[in-house]
Amino acid sequence: MRRVFGAGCQVTSAVELGAGMYNSTYRVQVAGAEPVILRVAPEPGRQFRSERELMRNELASVPWLTPIAALMPRVIAADWSHTVIGRDYMVQSLLAGVPAPERLSEYPRRIWGGYFAQLGEITAAVHAVRGPHFGPVAGPGHATWSQAVLASLEDIAADVDSVGLDAADLRKVAAVAAEHRAVLDEVTEPRLLTGDLWTVNVMLSDTAPAPMISGVLDFDRTWFGEVSADWTVRMATAKDDERRGFWDGYGRLDRTSPGAVLRSRIYEARHVGALRLERFRLGHHDAVTRSYQEMAAVVSALT
Repeated sequence: MRRVFGAGCQVTSAVELGAGMYNSTYRVQVAGAEPVILRVAPEPGRQFRSERELMRNELASVPWLTPIAALMPRVIAADWSHTVIGRDYMVQSLLAGVPAPERLSEYPRRIWGGYFAQLGEITAAVHAVRGPHFGPVAGPGHATWSQAVLASLEDIAADVDSVGLDAADLRKVAAVAAEHRAVLDEVTEPRLLTGDLWTVNVMLSDTAPAPMISGVLDFDRTWFGEVSADWTVRMATAKDDERRGFWDGYGRLDRTSPGAVLRSRIYEARHVGALRLERFRLGHHDAVTRSYQEMAAVVSALT
């Protein structure tokens, strides 16, 4: 922390926070200053091809996320030099509030719809941002949506291969996507996608009488594309429960036309493939097996 705060700074405590699925995250107290968050990326050799340099992608996303800047942590420092610890790291301000997974359950379920409506409003603000290319914010950028989707599917399939798992189902989906490039390329305007926004990345007020979002974090998987490809939309439609309130805040999203239905199935396959990698990395082997069943249903619907 001396590189960030100066040679005279004294770290009085550093506590690892276990909620992160990818980066290592610590709450650090420096004497005479407000606590900060230190996030440390995995070693370069342990990063999947589809998850390469996510922290750099997040920093590149900050100017594009201005519509929700008041809810986001402030970046204090970022270091890609690897001269200190051999990894990318970022220091951010500490968001006020309580992680939503801990706080939301303290409220009656009948009022959860208001929370999801707020999440819809935040997502809509992000999706309103138009980008210069398709694909990850930090690049590589693609001229067409089909190129970005196919590149993402190929990277995920290569990562699945690299850990000794079977990627044949992902490659079937990629073949269908290539065959239907024209349908993917009906999407001509790149919009900013949150990439990973859901309850696990939300902070709630610790005093409000109803769920009130006080912060959002971890925008390292942002990319430009069709808004219905976003993880947040996938999660909002995964269950018919209180999350219906999401659409009260977000507005209408047409996912019923033949082209939209086909694209949504391709996006679901991409999500399942990415989940397979995450489950493998976390050692959830039963869930890895389940991903093949989930993918089989998607492939059947596509073919």
